[in-house]
Amino acid sequence: MVTIRLTRRGGKKTPFYHVVVTDSRKRQGGTSLESVGLFNPVARGAEIKLRLNVARIEHWLSKGAHMSERVKFLLTSFRKQAA
Repeated sequence: MVTIRLTRRGGKKTPFYHVVVTDSRKRQGGTSLESVGLFNPVARGAEIKLRLNVARIEHWLSKGAHMSERVKFLLTSFRKQAA
């Protein structure tokens, strides 16, 4: 099964996440099929906090991919922010 989830990057106490499309059987930091966004929870000032490629996410959902709970939350907040 294909899933859309977060994968952690960044150093200690400076988390940075990529939103990736990956096989659910792969490990958390393993290879991914495609990167569809990023999330920086500690962004300050002009730094980008959340960037998503909604068209690609919808493409993968139409192919049968599932989203993690956190990605669902981020997508709904992103859509509210864009409106």
